[in-house]
Amino acid sequence: MKLFRKIRQKLILDHKNIQYLKYAFGEILLVVIGILIALQINNWNQSLKDKNALNEYLIKIKSHTKEDIEQLTELAAGRKQIADICKKARNSILDKTEKENLYLFKASGFAFADFYFKPNSSGYESLQSSEYYGKINNTKLDSLLAKYHGLVDEIAENERSYNQYTVHQENYLDTQIDRSLILASAFMQKDSLITKATSQSEYDQAFLEYTSQPSYRNVISLAAWQFEEMIGQYHQLTALGQQIIQEIETLTLE
Repeated sequence: MKLFRKIRQKLILDHKNIQYLKYAFGEILLVVIGILIALQINNWNQSLKDKNALNEYLIKIKSHTKEDIEQLTELAAGRKQIADICKKARNSILDKTEKENLYLFKASGFAFADFYFKPNSSGYESLQSSEYYGKINNTKLDSLLAKYHGLVDEIAENERSYNQYTVHQENYLDTQIDRSLILASAFMQKDSLITKATSQSEYDQAFLEYTSQPSYRNVISLAAWQFEEMIGQYHQLTALGQQIIQEIETLTLE
């Protein structure tokens, strides 16, 4: 700056106005270029900070999606196992072979279990409420996340509807039949059961009476076909989750 000042003073003293104007213009141009460079550096730094912040959200969503997929895999396997048993029990009803296949009806009691998919949506919700959500707006990832969480809501409604139905049927069954022998047979140790006065045939008869109730068979029949729909939704969500993971990996590597 001292050098520039000396040059200005010399040009003024020598009455070199044109040269001075040229110099002044050049100095202004240098200042403008310096400001533009500073702004560009600042913008680049801010852009880098924004990208790193967005990546943190995306990495969290990726981690949560992987956890969801693991849970979906377990749920799909569990529901398929129950559905297969319920299908066999339903066929036994149609073939009138319930007595010979009592074990099927005992095992089909798992159709009353209230399984729920519990996704971890905290990463996605945090991104939505942040200033960085707009950076993925109208992108492929945005579309995938919207489809994913839309299907999550559909699954939740399907599971809620089924579980509420089974609870209603089970509550009704409790008013129609004494389950003391059934519960004893299911939860007491065999060594302890054989010491009791009740014979095995009485336990089996209690199971036959319980599983012959319409409310019990309604749940078996519902599980036999509705679980397939639920499993199909789990697989759809898994496929979407894998696409989300792939898209996030692509974005965070850029």
